[in-house]
Amino acid sequence: MIAVRLLIDVLIVVGAYFALAGTLGILKMPDVLCRMQASTCIPTLGVLCVALGGILYAACFLHSADNAVKIAVIALMILFTNPIGSHVLAKGAYKADRRGTKNLKLNPDDYGRDFNE
Repeated sequence: MIAVRLLIDVLIVVGAYFALAGTLGILKMPDVLCRMQASTCIPTLGVLCVALGGILYAACFLHSADNAVKIAVIALMILFTNPIGSHVLAKGAYKADRRGTKNLKLNPDDYGRDFNE
């Protein structure tokens, strides 16, 4: 049981680290698309690590399968909705011309073909 508790603590600390890294990424990234990546991808990994720790805690220490299932459903919803949200944000930033990539040497335009530009 001590090994399981140690694994739960490690997962929660790793999740908190990724959430902190995502927050710092939002503050430090130069343009909209980089901030969008920092605000969706990294915290998703953080939330999933914390959720996995919560599932293990609920299953092993609370002996509550219903709480573990609820946490798993929340983790799956986050896993499915964050990529969709980040895609919508990227398209919105493109349509509003808020890319902020004017000073970069390489400017790939992947969304241009979708808008016939």
